[in-house]
Amino acid sequence: MNRRVMRLLVGVLLATLLDFAAHAQPSTADCPPAAAPPTQAQLQAGAKAARDHGFLWRLRKDGRTSWLYGTVHVARFEWTFPGPALRAALQSSDVVALELDVLDPDVQRRLVQAMSAPTRAVLPPALKARLQRRAEAECLAPQALERFNPEMQVATLESLVGRRAGLDPTYGIDVVLAAQARGAGKTVVSLESPESQLDALMMPTPAETLEFVDSALTEMESGRAVPALARMAQVWADADLDMLSRYESWCDCIKTPTDRAAMARLLDARNPSLADSIAALHVRGQRVLAAVGSLHMIGPVGLPALLTQRGFDVEPIAFARR
Repeated sequence: MNRRVMRLLVGVLLATLLDFAAHAQPSTADCPPAAAPPTQAQLQAGAKAARDHGFLWRLRKDGRTSWLYGTVHVARFEWTFPGPALRAALQSSDVVALELDVLDPDVQRRLVQAMSAPTRAVLPPALKARLQRRAEAECLAPQALERFNPEMQVATLESLVGRRAGLDPTYGIDVVLAAQARGAGKTVVSLESPESQLDALMMPTPAETLEFVDSALTEMESGRAVPALARMAQVWADADLDMLSRYESWCDCIKTPTDRAAMARLLDARNPSLADSIAALHVRGQRVLAAVGSLHMIGPVGLPALLTQRGFDVEPIAFARR
């Protein structure tokens, strides 16, 4: 399983669905600080220093302009303030379209239901014990995860390891945009259903579930997970599209046919329907800011390429650097 893609895809979901603070173990010196509501001074400083991160394209068709934005699902607090280009795109849009609007109560309910669905995979006692130890290492009480299937338990833990590098799912850009759009009075919609997205994240067989859990725990236990997540986040923060386009050459995450199949299922197979949903919103006369995970943007079946095929004039926006 492409573990890092899985982590990036589900981190934003889990940040809004689980109350980590309510299930936290007693704080120790080994626990990263929990995300706290920002002070007024932090908000003012963040807004003043805001710069653009990520990847932005202008979409033109039928005399209207929409926008496509590549996000990251775990981030630093200072990255949550939109820079001038993203701010202008948000202001000029009627609708903000996300993979899933996780601030929608119905989406939250359906996500919890799907993530808690029974699984055919039964974890051996040794693997279950490793999962529990990992939860404790990430300062999360094991009972916080018990209702979820094994893939979601692992994905939760993988989204939390980045806190040790200052990367927190609480600051996932998708969640931030959903909140900012609501604050600006914009309509917020989901491009996918909760059920279809989580179906893509699940392993096809019990054997692959066990392989996924084992390999993901091994990566976290070895200490490799944090640097890998930090590198992807920094590529996003630097708006380095060339490096993003070469993701497979440096991610160290596509080593087997199973990895390749997972990448195709999680990204390539979902992109056509995402592109269709974005195009449908625009064709109905709405100016859209579509915000989707950055790995959906690269290659011949990435969203910029697919929207070009659907008749859009797709123009990448270069961010000004101070």
